[in-house]
Amino acid sequence: MARAGRPKAELTLSDEERAALEGWVRRRSTPQAWALRCRIILACAEVASNKDVAARLGSTPHAVGRWRARFVEHRIGGLGDMPRSGGGRGR
Repeated sequence: MARAGRPKAELTLSDEERAALEGWVRRRSTPQAWALRCRIILACAEVASNKDVAARLGSTPHAVGRWRARFVEHRIGGLGDMPRSGGGRGR
């Protein structure tokens, strides 16, 4: 049977990446948005489907796909907020 939907970016974690992500998830001082991104990446490394990861973590498949793709392209550095277009504040 053929798979439905768009193909997902293959996500494999190194031992160092897994340890760093798990550390941020456990740390109480980690901002919640960062911890969620870390949980998404850890779950994506185990589960193939964005839909399954989203259901497990209470997120959306679109958000899971976005963080998966950014992690695959930029690794841990891609989990941070990217610069936005437009003028700066106070103009």
